[in-house]
Amino acid sequence: MKILVTGAAGFIGFHLVTRLLKDGYQIVGLDNINDYYDVNLKYARLAETGIYAVDETDHSGGKNRQYKEIAFGDIIQSVIFPEYRFIRLDLENKIEINQLFSNEHFDYVVNLAAQAGVRYSIENPEAYIQSNIVGFFNILEACRHYPVKHLVYASSSSIYGANAKIPFSEDDRSDEPVSLYAATKKSNELMAHTYSHLYNLPTTGLRFFTVYGPWGRPDMSPILFANAITQGKQINVFNNGEMERDFTYIDDIGEALVRVVGKVPENKPPYRVLNIGNGSPVNLMTFIETMEHALGEKAEKVFMTMQPGDVKKTWADTQKLEYMVNHKPHIEINKGLNAFVNWYHSFYENILVK
Repeated sequence: MKILVTGAAGFIGFHLVTRLLKDGYQIVGLDNINDYYDVNLKYARLAETGIYAVDETDHSGGKNRQYKEIAFGDIIQSVIFPEYRFIRLDLENKIEINQLFSNEHFDYVVNLAAQAGVRYSIENPEAYIQSNIVGFFNILEACRHYPVKHLVYASSSSIYGANAKIPFSEDDRSDEPVSLYAATKKSNELMAHTYSHLYNLPTTGLRFFTVYGPWGRPDMSPILFANAITQGKQINVFNNGEMERDFTYIDDIGEALVRVVGKVPENKPPYRVLNIGNGSPVNLMTFIETMEHALGEKAEKVFMTMQPGDVKKTWADTQKLEYMVNHKPHIEINKGLNAFVNWYHSFYENILVK
């Protein structure tokens, strides 16, 4: 069984690839390794799975190989997992995407590649249209012309916008997004429905709630807070701390993803969307206090107003996920943050010392 995982150098993609490889699947990873955040972290994730460009002039015994740039179009074989290969491509490159599908004959596709970040979408909207709309269209077209058994793709809890009804259910209205990022994710769901209806392409959209854990993105609160606290800097606390997030630990996400991939929609059209969240929102101040305890240091807080595109509370109704794949995310915030902090110390203090 061969699976394409796009966004393989990203946070969720890296964890999914690792899990699938341990389960014995044949994987092709794809990522454009853009510089939205530190590419060293992306290369370090890839190196964990045995993917790096060999530099013949490097005499460091392999210590620096993960930081050598991988060229676009190069297919690299993992030196750890015989069943894993990686290619650097842009989803917007329709010709190369189609060629990849033609060559590889994928059974399943998990599309996690996207331009992420709610606040950044206000500053750089074009990147979201190109990656999240054009890029996703190219994946849909490739899955249409080179049929796959199931396309699973990343949506987002942000599509619920300022929905006042909680917890958020997949049956709730989701047509009033409050950021362009959310609008592109809602567009993905509509596009997927069209392809499921017209071409009988089985699709599942996953509405991720706030994902955290080891190897997380440095633009998200766990690393932002950990960096500031350990360096004695202030942390920005938006909406004066009166916010709640359905924090979901990465291992719960990985388990749910693996189960969903093999659960092909059988309804007509073969389309569905599912929430993936912990189902237990955490107050922002509680999150910060838990982080302080895990780090053994106190945070200097600066209370600020709500940021454009943000919402006050997210909370996932996970009943459909539980029924469909017999899994409910359950890892509590204290356990998850302790695991994150252990990784943070080992990675940022020993590998990327700043």
